[in-house]
Amino acid sequence: MTTQLIIVNGGSSSGKSGIVRCLQSLLPDPWLAFGVDSFVDALPARMRASDQGITFAADGEVRVGADFMALQAAWTEGVVATARAGAGVIVDDVFLGGAASQDRWRKAVGGLTVLWAGVRCDSAVAAGREIARGDRARGMAASQAQIVHAGVTYDVEVDTTRTESLACARTIAAHVR
Repeated sequence: MTTQLIIVNGGSSSGKSGIVRCLQSLLPDPWLAFGVDSFVDALPARMRASDQGITFAADGEVRVGADFMALQAAWTEGVVATARAGAGVIVDDVFLGGAASQDRWRKAVGGLTVLWAGVRCDSAVAAGREIARGDRARGMAASQAQIVHAGVTYDVEVDTTRTESLACARTIAAHVR
């Protein structure tokens, strides 16, 4: 069975986006990439500071409300529909709900061949990247480093603490059928 969807999960500033770009370069066929950051950017501005949308606390905690969840479900279905239509799809996500987030994807992808990839990074290293980026709430990387993996099962895991994106992408690509 040919892999139709690669779902990459990891905390903020763990290196997921770089790995996804490398995967797109390494894989022989063209793969589309969809990231949760792009989904959040697509939300109406009023939802980026609303209890019904998404809020970022001073300590880096991310909270999502009912309107966010409804739109995220629609986005997920759209991403899955793209894979069902024949495009290879790589998803860059942050499973804030750990296993519950993976279950949400599992329900949506029923019947597709999915490669589940976990991206780990030492929280101190991710926090340093977060500061260098300057576009994240401080504390988000440290607060997400472990929680996004709680109860999640993977086909392959990589650790970007000391390994470059390209090497991690090669490890993941080796599992694509």
